[in-house]
Amino acid sequence: MRMQDQDWMEHLAIRAAWLSFVGGQTQGEIASQLGVSPAKVHRLIAHAQKQGLIKFQIEGRPLECLQLEDLLISEFGLKTCVIAPDVGGCDQESAIRSVSSVAAHVLAGLLSTTDIKRVGVGMGRTLKASFEKMPRLSQPKLEIVSICGSLTRTLAANPYDVVQLLQERTGGEGYYLPVPYFAESAEEKDIFLGQRSVQDLMAKARHADVFVIGIGSIEEEGHLVQRDMITSQEQVELHKSGAVCDLMGRFLTAEGKSVAVDLGDRAVGLHFQEVNGSRVIALVGGESKADATLAALRSGVITDLVADETLAMALSDKIGLKLARSA
Repeated sequence: MRMQDQDWMEHLAIRAAWLSFVGGQTQGEIASQLGVSPAKVHRLIAHAQKQGLIKFQIEGRPLECLQLEDLLISEFGLKTCVIAPDVGGCDQESAIRSVSSVAAHVLAGLLSTTDIKRVGVGMGRTLKASFEKMPRLSQPKLEIVSICGSLTRTLAANPYDVVQLLQERTGGEGYYLPVPYFAESAEEKDIFLGQRSVQDLMAKARHADVFVIGIGSIEEEGHLVQRDMITSQEQVELHKSGAVCDLMGRFLTAEGKSVAVDLGDRAVGLHFQEVNGSRVIALVGGESKADATLAALRSGVITDLVADETLAMALSDKIGLKLARSA
């Protein structure tokens, strides 16, 4: 029986992964053995990684990361805190790579248990990268529910929506809110929320066993700006109001207090106060997210944090916490 092209690609990707990570062969050697180009080998290995076919774990974390975890748990009353080591690069993408590698392991362990039957998910680059690196699980009874609008304001699909991705990783059932993250007006929001299907999905989301969210900033590198989900004028107004953080579509000051702005009132999705008291895991990476993360932590909603070392160091500096230095 002739293999489908996709099946054959996955077969080659698995073979290339074994030759590279177990056999220790170079891409040139693998290319010669498989009869393909070195560039093709690179794409095959990248495909295997993206599909969750390659799993690796480094046991333990540097002492500084463990100290930062203890400091942040104590300061903010967190249930758990996992700090991913600095991997160099000094940019947002490097931070997200580090966080997602750790978060993928944390989330896989959490979602493998029978205690979690329904998970509410936000959206964002760090969540997407984390779920992409998560190994495949067999949890067909798991329900994955979006807690925020899954579309942009032009009603295009949001590339950082993760419901379908997590559904593919777990084999569970996905539910997403087919509405924009922000409505254009209060009247439009009322129309969306008046739909029976939206009401049912919101009710389902409220009763999730755990929530996995990102923490957004309103700066230029934030996905709200990058994806044109807020206008330049709205960004200016948010800055004037003292907002530094987007938490589930609502905005917070550096002190973790809600900012009364029209845009936040037009968010279509659960308010963070609706999940307060539940287990809420925040995944965030990058030193530039320090103000936004501090605001989210001060809100008291976050119970568990997965962040990178550069961000954690920036947080500790902002609140005057110091690491113990070994002699």
